[in-house]
Amino acid sequence: MILVTGATGLVGSHLLVQLLQENEEVKALFRSEKQIEKTKNVFSFHNQTALFDKINWVKGDIIDIPSLEIAFEKVTHVYHCAALISFDPRDEDELRKINIEGTANIVNCCIDFGIKKLCHVSSIAALGNPKEHETSITEETEWNPEELHSDYAITKYGAEMEVFRGHQEGLEVVIVNPGVIFGYGFPKRGSEVIIQSVRRGTSFYTKGFVGIVFVDDVTKCMMQLMKSDINGERFTLVGENIEVKKLLKFIAKELNVKSPSINATKSMTSIAWRLDWLISKIANRKRKITRNTAAALHETLIYDTSKIKSEFEFEFQEKEEYLKTILKH
Repeated sequence: MILVTGATGLVGSHLLVQLLQENEEVKALFRSEKQIEKTKNVFSFHNQTALFDKINWVKGDIIDIPSLEIAFEKVTHVYHCAALISFDPRDEDELRKINIEGTANIVNCCIDFGIKKLCHVSSIAALGNPKEHETSITEETEWNPEELHSDYAITKYGAEMEVFRGHQEGLEVVIVNPGVIFGYGFPKRGSEVIIQSVRRGTSFYTKGFVGIVFVDDVTKCMMQLMKSDINGERFTLVGENIEVKKLLKFIAKELNVKSPSINATKSMTSIAWRLDWLISKIANRKRKITRNTAAALHETLIYDTSKIKSEFEFEFQEKEEYLKTILKH
C-alpha cells in the first residue's frame, strides 16, 4: 500500500494517475473535500476518470499526528508531496510548521510504522549556493547559511534535514529537487502564475534564467527512484534551463498574445519589491514580489541534471511538447 501526501496538489494529483495506471494500491491524504475536485479534474485531463474511484481517500493533515497514524495503517511506501509554497515573509511561521514540522511528523511515522521507503519532494530552492568559480548547481553544491535565502528555501532545506535524519535512523529515503513545475489543473499557483501574467499582457521580462520541468517527468523520476535500490540521495529535476525572456515569448506565441518587450533591470525590480512592500502594508495584502523573488529574476545559474540522466538514462520532455498541451487548456 502506498501513501501520497499532498494528493490534492500539482505533483501529488499527477502522481496518483501514474501510480493507479500501474495498478498500485494507493491511499491519498486530503484536508477538505473541496480540494479533491482538483484531483478529479487532473484524472479527467488524462482521460483516466475510471481510475479516480480506486483512490482510498484518508482525511488528515501532516501537522496532525493522530490523523497521520490512521493514514499510515498498512502502508509500505510513502510519497511526501505536501508542502506550503509562499514567498511572503508574513508566512514564515506557517512555512516552518508545514514544511519542517510536517515533514518531521512524516519521517517519524515512517520510522514508527516500519515504512520500506520514503520519497520526499523538495525543490531546487533547497540546493546550495555555487562558489565564485562554479557556474552550475548540482546535488553536491554546498548550502551556505550566510547567503540570502527566502523563508521558503530555508524551510525546504530544513525539511531535507529531517528526511536525512530519518535516513540516519535506518529509513530508506530518496529526495527529488524539481525546478518550476509545469502541469495541468492548478490555476493561480506556481507556474500557472507565469502563464496568467503573460495571458494578461505583461510588458516586462528579465535576462535571468529559470529551471523548468514537466510534472509528468517529476512523477516518473519519483517512481523510478522508489523502485530502485538508491537510498539516501537527492536528484535535481530540471528539464531545461531557459532564459526568462525566451520562456515568456514562447508562452505568448502559443497564447496568441503580445510578447513582453521591456527589460526589467535590477534597479527596476529593486524599486518594484520596495513599492510592493509598502502597498502590502497599506492594503494589508500578500506580497506579489519580494527582495528574494526580485533577485531570483536576474539569476543566470544553471542547474545540472546529469545525475538523474546517467542513473536512469532519463530524457526530459521538451517544453514545446508539454507546454502546448497545457496552454490549450
